[in-house]
Amino acid sequence: MTPLRYLDFVPRQVKAPGLITEGRYENFDAAVEAANRWLDEQRVQLLQLETVVLPNLWNDWEEGTKDGSISTSGDAPSRWHQFLRIWYQPVPDSTQTIN
Repeated sequence: MTPLRYLDFVPRQVKAPGLITEGRYENFDAAVEAANRWLDEQRVQLLQLETVVLPNLWNDWEEGTKDGSISTSGDAPSRWHQFLRIWYQPVPDSTQTIN
């Protein structure tokens, strides 16, 4: 069976937040453009596209989109970020021989 895989396309942080300034990020269109380029270059069967929204992706204590538990707390400010997740399966290379 061909394995199920995913790849996240996250708008990059272009300026880290400072003591009194907010960080800056690419817009969502940049993530979509990156996903389109990747799909054009890969041999994959596209299964699904999702827009995912999670809090605090860029915080030092979080592990980004692969983190199994992303937290917020009631009084602390949080920033929510959207990104594009592609679910796919690799397409086997038809030139490979099976021994």
